[in-house]
Amino acid sequence: MKFVHTSTSTKETIGALATPPGVGGIAIVRVSGGNAIGSVSLLLKKSIDNQPTHSVLLRTLYAPSGEVLDRALLLIMRAPRSFTGEDVVEIHCHGGMLVARRILEALALVGVRPANPGEFSLRAFLHGKIDLAQAEAIQDLIGAKNEEALRVAEDQLEGRLSTRILDFQKRATDLAALFEAWVDFPEDDLGFCSFEEALSDLRALYSDVDRLVSTFQSGKMINQGIALCILGAPNVGKSSLMNALLGKDRAIVSPIAGTTRDTLEDDLHMGGLHYRLIDTAGIRETDELIESEGVKRSRQYINKADVILVVLDATRPHDEEMRALLEEVPAQKSIIVWNKIDIAISQIPHIREPQVCLSAMTGDGVEQLFQTVESLVFGVGTRRRDEVMITNVRHHEALIRAKEALSAVINGLQAGLSPEFIALEMRDVLRHFGLIVGTDITEDILNSIFSRFCIGK
Repeated sequence: MKFVHTSTSTKETIGALATPPGVGGIAIVRVSGGNAIGSVSLLLKKSIDNQPTHSVLLRTLYAPSGEVLDRALLLIMRAPRSFTGEDVVEIHCHGGMLVARRILEALALVGVRPANPGEFSLRAFLHGKIDLAQAEAIQDLIGAKNEEALRVAEDQLEGRLSTRILDFQKRATDLAALFEAWVDFPEDDLGFCSFEEALSDLRALYSDVDRLVSTFQSGKMINQGIALCILGAPNVGKSSLMNALLGKDRAIVSPIAGTTRDTLEDDLHMGGLHYRLIDTAGIRETDELIESEGVKRSRQYINKADVILVVLDATRPHDEEMRALLEEVPAQKSIIVWNKIDIAISQIPHIREPQVCLSAMTGDGVEQLFQTVESLVFGVGTRRRDEVMITNVRHHEALIRAKEALSAVINGLQAGLSPEFIALEMRDVLRHFGLIVGTDITEDILNSIFSRFCIGK
């Protein structure tokens, strides 16, 4: 597969710190480009130009002025057997910003340009070492907040998403070739295959694309964290539940109604997932100014949250104020949570599924609550570890556009539309698939993507 890109220059030799800045045992300075080995040789007493690829050397580095910089390990990787596909030298020096900075300053004096954010990954893409989806997976891998996000990023880096998109591309290309031939030979109709076969193939492709699109909501929550909002009337135990979930006293608990006046947020890792836990002010009618603002903010989270835990008091199962709250909350993303079952004496009514009974004081039912949250997010049953997911907004938008174009092709065929228009829509389908893996990409899009990367990656 040829990756289309023309204007970005890879002629310059670039260098940057590839490890986090700060104090540490080792820092790695990465140098990549046609003159990487020659440039590093200028900082040594003896040239390394003749060293074979993937060799490791222990050498003393000198500034152009002759001052000793450090004694470091040099890893030499010759093109194309490197991450970028170019000659690469990694300098493993002593940690701390001063040593690495002095080496980078010395490299700049011998012609090595400081790398831009993501430029090493960009060069790997331009040299065909990775496609664009894999390049973006590198950033997701670095920024993964939980085990599931890490797993999905690793899958994408290994090319599982790219393989799926390339399959879509091949099927769409075969259909596009059919329709282009139809434009050239309209009197033959769809002579290469039957009308029904073409329509069936289009519908199958549409269905598969739609299935991948449907993974985005779950994928986005895995990648960014699940916004889990605790909502309810005053004194139902919302703050106690937050403390129980976190395993610490994060929120103030008091028998006085209206103690929580603002939203409280904290991070929680459970079952390989990352949650953004949000405790809100109790929702009720009030004339008190500060509490009223807290109630307003609580209601705003009804739209913002991925999952809403509607907490009800099991000791007051027929409280009308609590029941009225349920009408404001979308059923498809909410869980009814009956709290205080350790002291409830009356039978707890069944309102709607999903519903969980627990005690924030004793912890009974908390594990079941997390299982219910996971089922609501990912569907009934356990998460499919082998499922290809999309987590990237750019990929999601491209697939949505591809779906729309495929729908236009299907509708156009059924309506007897002229083959020129059918062929045009199929080109649009292919263009949107190409945007994901980088086979049809513009300079502006590349700059936008790689500018978000850290320097040195």
